[in-house]
Amino acid sequence: MRCASYAAAEGYDLSKISDHLNTIGTPVKKLTQEVIHTLMDIEGDGSNCHVFIFQYGCLIIWGATLAQEKMIIKKLNKYANKSFQVPYDDLCEYVISDSNETTIDEEGDLITLGDDLDISMISISYGLSQSIKLAQFEDSVLKTIELTKSIPRELIELGKISLSRKELAQKMGELFAVRNLINLYSELLDTPEFFWRRPKCEPYYIMTIEFLDIKTRTEILNKRLDVLHELYEMLSNELQHIHASRLEIIIIFLITFEVIVSILRDILGWI
Repeated sequence: MRCASYAAAEGYDLSKISDHLNTIGTPVKKLTQEVIHTLMDIEGDGSNCHVFIFQYGCLIIWGATLAQEKMIIKKLNKYANKSFQVPYDDLCEYVISDSNETTIDEEGDLITLGDDLDISMISISYGLSQSIKLAQFEDSVLKTIELTKSIPRELIELGKISLSRKELAQKMGELFAVRNLINLYSELLDTPEFFWRRPKCEPYYIMTIEFLDIKTRTEILNKRLDVLHELYEMLSNELQHIHASRLEIIIIFLITFEVIVSILRDILGWI
């Protein structure tokens, strides 16, 4: 069966989603302030799928088809803050076993859920949601680096940046927007508060984030953010340099004008 992870929006209004689902008779369980769990019967035939909805715009859907997943995302878009036209997604398979052991097969991306089904599904969903949100961050940073990679090359070849003051300010705005977005959600990549009081759940979460290399990917992301920070500082300094140069030109012009006026006044006064 499919276990799909989606980063479909910047965020969801869980309160409104809960109210809507309760109104139509769909059971909702609030796990924490940032995630709710529900069983959705998309086709109306009793084939429920587990859906974990995270406040930061992520969905983990267990046991649905691709078409059903798209329907779920579409239904939740009305409660989303800035839904993405093309969601970030990841897919793995899962099976339910009679054994008491929950495992992740690294070679085949296969999750085996043991008899502690609820605990393992919730814990793994947390790790999957962090991974797909991290994929969104990674993509944003890579796109920003790609868009600005010509700037260091210009400095090497020309010794200056050919962008206008307005274009420089726009580039700085793009860099700041990416850094600000990631800083806002940086705590999401830490161990969720959910596990602080549920120690028996944490091993499944740790297993998931280790399988998904979240720690290593976070370190790489931070290094890339450092590159963006350096580029931001460089653009800021260049913008200040351009502003200072313009002020110098204006001051030189004013001084020159004043000297010319003084000379003309002296000449006219002498004559």
